[in-house]
Amino acid sequence: MALRVGVIGGGQLARMMVPPAVHLGLEISVLAETEGSSARLAATQVGDYHDVETVLAFARGVDAITFDHEHVPQTVLRALVDAGVEVHPSPEALFVAQDKLVMRERLSALGLPVPDWARLETAADLDAFLADHGGRVVVKTARGGYDGKGVRVVSSSHEVADWFDGLSDPATGGALLAEELVDFRRELAQSVARRPSGEIVAWPVVESIQRDGVCAEVLAPAPRSTGRIADIAEDIARRVATELGVTGVLAVELFETNDDRILINELAMRPHNTGHWSIDGSTTSQFEQHLRAVLDLPLGDTGTHADWSVMVNVLGGPSDGTMANRLPALMADQPGAKVHDYGKEPRPGRKVGHVTTLGDDLDDVVYRARAAAEFFAG
Repeated sequence: MALRVGVIGGGQLARMMVPPAVHLGLEISVLAETEGSSARLAATQVGDYHDVETVLAFARGVDAITFDHEHVPQTVLRALVDAGVEVHPSPEALFVAQDKLVMRERLSALGLPVPDWARLETAADLDAFLADHGGRVVVKTARGGYDGKGVRVVSSSHEVADWFDGLSDPATGGALLAEELVDFRRELAQSVARRPSGEIVAWPVVESIQRDGVCAEVLAPAPRSTGRIADIAEDIARRVATELGVTGVLAVELFETNDDRILINELAMRPHNTGHWSIDGSTTSQFEQHLRAVLDLPLGDTGTHADWSVMVNVLGGPSDGTMANRLPALMADQPGAKVHDYGKEPRPGRKVGHVTTLGDDLDDVVYRARAAAEFFAG
């Protein structure tokens, strides 16, 4: 009987788990938030992941539960564990990813490199932090927020007065996070995968190029990263995965600062946008590796197929319809470009797909990936 994985969340990450599941002979089921989700290619059912009974019913008959996102409430996660369901990553690990203040506290306690930070419960707390950090800092909501949401660069507590006013809501965690405004030269990301029995593998560290708070491009491996940077990034990610007990894929987003430090920015305990290049550029993609890891199967090789892999997100999508309408023309013009369509309706700023190109000349690979993505974005 085939092993079965249940995925909570019907987004593009769940969608991209489907092909490797088929290749591995696994069965995959998805609990989607809405009809017509990106992951509708899998056996899907629609339900509320906040509802314990809905999630428990979905989990019956699966060998492991994993996630398309980190937003499933702790009460639901604990109920799954109490019912004897294998949950990967665990509730304890996911709690660190769900609350940025908890994340900073745990990483600091482990002696891992993070920006200077503070817990904010009042405007006075922020005023004091601003005074100690040059009058300009980053403020983040502790819970929720992604792709630039829930993040503001401020020079006055008045600029987040609405966030302070909302802290009475228990869902906020009761506090905000302040961080130093890091002077960085570029952003990096290091992905690893860890299985419950402890085996860990790592992909090359990559460079992530952000636009308006959203990942726009990924260069794999990160240029000028051989040696010290690669060693530090991999060591950080391995330590995070081991110390926090993460199972599945872990992406650690990093800052390379202008004074040559490597600092942890964010954690994602699931396949991540910065690892999409691995579908075409690595022997084992992050999606296949995630499935192997959550089922505690031996992990795959993370070698690369070319000197360079470049992934460019397609944001917004074409105004004349879905990406599929433009695919034949791109196939004729760029037969080497690998296109991934998320099956989403176009919307400004929405990630509707990505394009990956490979080769031995970085400038050429970047040019081809950007051209293909721009063609789709319209």
